[in-house]
Amino acid sequence: MAATEAPRLRAAAGTTAAWGASLGHTPSILAAAMALPGIAVAPAAHAEGKPEGASVSLRTLAYQDSQPGLRRIRAISPTFQVVTPLMDEDWWLNGAIEADSVSGATPRYHTAVSGASRMTERRTAGDVKVTRYLERLSLAGGLAGSTERDYKSIAGSFDLRWASDDQNTELSVSLGGSSDAINPVNEIVVDAKRTTQQLALGITKVASRTDVLQATLSYSASSGYHNDPYKVLDERPRQRRQTVMMLRWNHHFADGGSTLRSSYRATQDNWSVQSHTLGFEWVAPVSASVKLVPALRAYTQTAADFYAEASYDPTLGEPFPVGYDRNNPPRYISLDQRLSSFGALAFGLGFVWDADREWTFDGKAEVYEQRGRWAWDGNGSTGLAPFRAYSVQIGLTRRF
Repeated sequence: MAATEAPRLRAAAGTTAAWGASLGHTPSILAAAMALPGIAVAPAAHAEGKPEGASVSLRTLAYQDSQPGLRRIRAISPTFQVVTPLMDEDWWLNGAIEADSVSGATPRYHTAVSGASRMTERRTAGDVKVTRYLERLSLAGGLAGSTERDYKSIAGSFDLRWASDDQNTELSVSLGGSSDAINPVNEIVVDAKRTTQQLALGITKVASRTDVLQATLSYSASSGYHNDPYKVLDERPRQRRQTVMMLRWNHHFADGGSTLRSSYRATQDNWSVQSHTLGFEWVAPVSASVKLVPALRAYTQTAADFYAEASYDPTLGEPFPVGYDRNNPPRYISLDQRLSSFGALAFGLGFVWDADREWTFDGKAEVYEQRGRWAWDGNGSTGLAPFRAYSVQIGLTRRF
């Protein structure tokens, strides 16, 4: 199996968003639609309340990415989700299970087609969260796990939410941790470990009858094996610290019944990777039961301080970067284009059809493209081929 940049299918398919997604313990072949900025849309800002009723959902995500001259990763991910009360209406369970099928070709370094290898992979994953709702307080605990041929992961979370007397303000505190085991088929490492811990603080404010504001600040720390075992010249630090700030604003237009969802996300880590994301969704009703949801997202990031640009030494040849010294190699180096400097744009169109009180159909199609010269600071990485990805998702929900 070769490592890929396929989507984090759980996040894109809209399951219960296990802590694994936010903790960054992404399986080796699934860098998630959320990792392709714009493929998945950030959740809308809202005060978390008790579910209105039980439901079951079935969703399927289809994904394809490509570069000039190379059709790369294809993925299909069906997901089944259930939301149901437990002992009484104050205890609720939210669980999901999925099975991803991934195949295609991926470059071994930078974007050289000559370095591509073929791969197929299957992954199964599941998560469950149990929430206890009190008058103005909710407590939730969750577990998540995933397994594939060369990667296993387990994650846990605890979430506390407190609402004000008027229910217009909600504060949240979330703790999470994950443990991963990496066993690549090329046996470069055997049972390599990585652990991650995360703390997140958030506030949601109903500012007016038409506006909801939300701010979240999170910090994660991971240690252990971060290398990509399927890429040449890939040696990364064993610690990564990341801070993420997320701001959301939803504004409802009473006259037409539409809603604008906007978001801004900024990240910074100790690998010198900084990113900024702007996202917009327009929820526009076209009838009493149908809504269309066009979406736009723009993204930029800086390169990791150990990323090697795609300019090769004329004497050593590919994949060795200019100035590479075999006798005195750098301590850290990576040719992974996901650590390069680039900008990206994503366009999507979704729909929601409430067929009746019990059945809802939804779907979404998105196209995503990233290029080095689109980096917002004008210092994008050079020598990389454009990267494009397409995704289509359809879903069916039955309420009880």
